[in-house]
Amino acid sequence: MSPVDAVVVRPAARLRGDLVLPGDKSISHRALMLATLANGASRITGAGDGADIRSTAAVCRALGASVERLEGDRAEGRPPATVDYRVVSPGVNELRQPATDLDCGNSGTSLRLFAGILAGLPFRSVLDGDDSLRRRPVARIIEPLRSMGATLLGRSDDSLPPLTVIGRYPLRSVDYSTPVPSAQVKSAILLAGLRAEGPTTVRETVATRDHTERMLRARGVTVRTDRVDRQGAEATATGVAVTIEGGGVMEAIDQRVPGDVSGAAFWLVAGSIHPDADLTLRGVGLNPTRRAVIDLLRSMGADIEERPTEDGPVEAGVGEPIGDLRVRSSVIRSIDIDPAAVAAAIDEIPVLCLAAALAAGVTTIRGAGELRHKESDRIAGTVAGLRALGVEVSVSGDDIRISGGARLRGSTTDSIDDHRLAMTFAVAGLLATGETTVLRPASAAISYPGFFDDLGRVAS
Repeated sequence: MSPVDAVVVRPAARLRGDLVLPGDKSISHRALMLATLANGASRITGAGDGADIRSTAAVCRALGASVERLEGDRAEGRPPATVDYRVVSPGVNELRQPATDLDCGNSGTSLRLFAGILAGLPFRSVLDGDDSLRRRPVARIIEPLRSMGATLLGRSDDSLPPLTVIGRYPLRSVDYSTPVPSAQVKSAILLAGLRAEGPTTVRETVATRDHTERMLRARGVTVRTDRVDRQGAEATATGVAVTIEGGGVMEAIDQRVPGDVSGAAFWLVAGSIHPDADLTLRGVGLNPTRRAVIDLLRSMGADIEERPTEDGPVEAGVGEPIGDLRVRSSVIRSIDIDPAAVAAAIDEIPVLCLAAALAAGVTTIRGAGELRHKESDRIAGTVAGLRALGVEVSVSGDDIRISGGARLRGSTTDSIDDHRLAMTFAVAGLLATGETTVLRPASAAISYPGFFDDLGRVAS
């Protein structure tokens, strides 16, 4: 299939296939950024090649790093949605003021993490992007970075991009508690903390993905993570305090990027809910802070077999566990997904909503408000698409309630130019009666350029 303005998905009699996924988007972003902050040459193998990663690579070049694509070196069996990079940086102290505004495209990760980097560079720069990115909030990164001594100015009372950053060096260290768990906010502060005097601490009530911490440690930076237990209204929850020592020297290293578990989520759900499915996903990242979608599906009764590769952590270079996943048709049941689990599986919630629609019973997803601030209002977009497909779903505040046992009917669904919605509705079309039309499916290329090709390959 070749997505243009719309893609029509027809029901599949069975799903069979062996898939190699694009490189993990979160890790690919960070690998390029940290290579730009290091002094010397770094090689990144198997990075994602979606539009978001290309935006990050372009910003790294604009700051003075040499970022070379090595497509000719692609190993046999690697998907076209991956690429190798060779990054040569003059070192953080030699990065230059960009000649023009920095275009982050559709990538919120690029904008927020680069804001942290630029806060510690003594020049003025502007982070901008497409219309979707200009609607995404930036106040949560402006507040802590200002407290560290940088000047940040946004549109609409400092709430929206474009974001002007006037950096300074050295920054002040801070001890900051994030009001809403966010790996992007945490990472922005930690990256700024590299250029601060003394230790910078970020406290989270719920631990978010820890790729930044792992990758900083691998490059010689001192990072400490402490568990913090707190007694809430309902139960004891576990948060973390992450502390980074400022002033460290970043080492250039080589890194392999594992397959994207968020991309794997679409096939894990498809294999679980389809009545005749057997899919194997190769080389998937199994980081404990990212695997929530696997564990949630298993708690619903999904038949997911996990086979860690013996050399996965070594090849990843930064202790990122890697393994193969096999998923087969299952009878799944409803569950209650609490706010901590939502934070751990934030990118996978739309496709988990689809799984809930086919499960037995009623699933409640609580505290999903962060979804309103992604590439689209993902709560509104997911609910509209599921309702069009015949699912009974309701929203109360930031909670979503989905009645399972739905008989999906083919319909027209709108991705709202959101890659995760486009792929969610396409997976639904594999089970719906008749034809399912997905509008604006090209957005899938943001994270998974070969998704519709893989869909055509496994469906029969």
